[in-house]
Amino acid sequence: MIKFLLNQQLQVEASIDPNMTVLNYLRTHAAKTGTKEGCASGDCGACTVVVGELITDEHGDQISYISINSCLTFISALHGKQLISVEDLKQGNQLHPTQQAMVDCHGSQCGFCTPGFVMSMFALGKNIASPNKQQIEEALSGNLCRCTGYRPIVDAAKQMYDVKEQDQFDRQQQQTIERLRQLQIDDMPQLSNGNKQVFNPRSTDELAELLSANPTARLVAGGTDLALEVTQFHRELNTLIYVGDIAALKQVEVFYDRIELGAAASLTSCYQALTDDYPDFGALLHRFASLQIRNQGTLGGNIANASPIGDSPPALIALNAQVVLRQGSHSRTIQLEDYFIDYKKTAQQPAEFIEKVIVPRANGNHSFRSYKISKRIDDDISAVLGCFNLTLKDGVIEEARIAFGGMAAIPKRASHCEAVLTGAPWNMDTITQAREALAQDFSPISDFRASKEYRMLTASNMLIRYFIEIENPDADSRVMDITETDRSVVGHYTPAQDSTGGSTHV
Repeated sequence: MIKFLLNQQLQVEASIDPNMTVLNYLRTHAAKTGTKEGCASGDCGACTVVVGELITDEHGDQISYISINSCLTFISALHGKQLISVEDLKQGNQLHPTQQAMVDCHGSQCGFCTPGFVMSMFALGKNIASPNKQQIEEALSGNLCRCTGYRPIVDAAKQMYDVKEQDQFDRQQQQTIERLRQLQIDDMPQLSNGNKQVFNPRSTDELAELLSANPTARLVAGGTDLALEVTQFHRELNTLIYVGDIAALKQVEVFYDRIELGAAASLTSCYQALTDDYPDFGALLHRFASLQIRNQGTLGGNIANASPIGDSPPALIALNAQVVLRQGSHSRTIQLEDYFIDYKKTAQQPAEFIEKVIVPRANGNHSFRSYKISKRIDDDISAVLGCFNLTLKDGVIEEARIAFGGMAAIPKRASHCEAVLTGAPWNMDTITQAREALAQDFSPISDFRASKEYRMLTASNMLIRYFIEIENPDADSRVMDITETDRSVVGHYTPAQDSTGGSTHV
C-alpha cells in the first residue's frame, strides 16, 4: 500500500490502479475538481498542484514544496509526501492570500487555468521570500492563459506578498513534519490492481533485486515522458518501479574533479551544480520545458529516453560525461556517447539501470557553449541543438568535442568536424573548413520541426556563432542582429515546408 497526506488527511491506498495519475485521483477519488485537465501532456499547467516532501538539511527536517503537473504524475509518486490542491488553500471562509490577490488584481476570466496559476504562485511564496520579476515570471512560465493576459496575474503574484502573517501550512508545519516522518518508516510500498503493479524501492539494492526479478518493468522517476504513454496513447503499463524514493539516486555531489548526478535527481536539483561550472548548461536547462517539468523530470530519464532531440545528452557528450550502469551487484562505467547505439536503442542491458552521471569539472582551458533552436523560445522541443567544447592554447585548437541533437537518429558527435578543428589554428579559415566537414557527419531528415536543409545550415552557422562569442567574450552574440552584409557569411535559409517526421516529449 501507499500512504500520503491529502492536505492534512491521511490517505491509504492498496489496490488503486498504478496507472492512475494524481489529476484523475483528485477528480474521481477525492472529489476535488478544482484541478483541471488542459492538455494531459504537461504543457499548459492547468493541472498544477503542489507536493510537500520531507528533506533533511543542516537545519534538520524541513518540508520542500514544489509545483508539479498532476496529469503526468502517477499516484505511486505520492507515498510519504503531502499533496496540496487549490481547494486546500482556503481556510474556512477566508481565501488564501494567493487566491485573494488573483481576485483583487482581476487575474481570472474563464477560470479554467486559474487553479494552476494559483498553485504555482503558492509554491513560489513557499520558496522565495522576496522574488524579483524574473523569478515571478519563471515560476509562472509553465502556466498558459488564453484570455486574461499575464499582466494582472503577475500583479497578483507581487501583491500576495503584501500579507505577512503565516498561513495554515506554516502554522501546521511541525505537525506535518512529524506525520511525514512516520510515513518514512513503512516497508517497501507497492500497489497492485489486477495484472498491474508498482513497487517503490528505498535503496539501489532493492531496485537491483526488483529489476532482476522483473526485467521488463518500466522504471519511472519524474514520469514526464513515460506518463504520456498512458495519457496520450492510452496504453497500460503492467509493471512499474518508482525510483523517486531512493535517496542515493537523487544525490548531487561536487568533487574537485567531477560532478556526480544521481539518475533520479530532478533537473531542478541538478541546475546549480551544472550552472556553476557551465553557465551555458544552466541557460539550456532554463529552456528545458517548464518549471513543473524540471521539478519532476530527471537527468537519468532524459538520457534513458534515448530521444534524438533530448536536450541534455548533446551537452553531456560535449563535456565528456560518463554514465554508471548497474545490474544486480555489478556496476560499469561507459562514456555517454557510447550509450546511444541507434534510434531508441542503447547499450543498456536487461535488468540494468542508470545509477549516476559523471561530468568532469570545468577548467580554464575549455570553452563550452550550447545553442538550442526551436520554434518557441521557451517550453519547446529542439529542432537542432548544438554543443561545443573546445580547448584553446596559444591560438591553436588542442581538443574539440562537438555534439548535436536533432541531426541524426541519436545524439551524436561531429567527428569529421572535430578532426578538422583539432590541431588547427583558431581562425575563420579553420571554422569554414570545419563547417564543410559537417556534411560528412550528418544527413538529417526533414520533419515538421525543420527541413534537412535548415538543420544543416543551422548546425553550420552555430560554428560561426561559437567563434564570434569566444573571440568577443564581452559581446552577447545571442542578441546580435544579422545585417545584410553578414548574410553572405551566415547563409540563406527557408523555413521547413514538409512534415514527415515524429516527435518525442522530453
